[in-house]
Amino acid sequence: MNSFANRAPARIEWEGDSKDALSSFPDDVKATPGFSLRQLQKGRRPSCDSRAMPSVGAGVWELKESDQRTWYRVMYLLVINNVLYVLHCFEKSSKKTDRRDIETAKARLKSVREMVATLKAGIKE
Repeated sequence: MNSFANRAPARIEWEGDSKDALSSFPDDVKATPGFSLRQLQKGRRPSCDSRAMPSVGAGVWELKESDQRTWYRVMYLLVINNVLYVLHCFEKSSKKTDRRDIETAKARLKSVREMVATLKAGIKE
């Protein structure tokens, strides 16, 4: 049974410029990761290719889409406290993810984890 079946859809938090970056993708490309994010909000599997990104951190995944010109990526952190964190959206032109994109996602992940820990500590007080 789906553990998300009886909960409200997760809220999406866009880190840094990730929402603007996804919005800048071509219309026919951004529809697929956009729909996949909606599926993830509901606790379902994404509709496009995805893979774990342990090089960024535990719980981080990447949605993958492409067109004739380039590849498009959306890195996100699995739902924490009913929030789905979109860490980084970007285009890439080679098979290997650019180190700058990995570092951007890592820095945003660190910030999210610090914020979640702070919130959790505030609840305990």
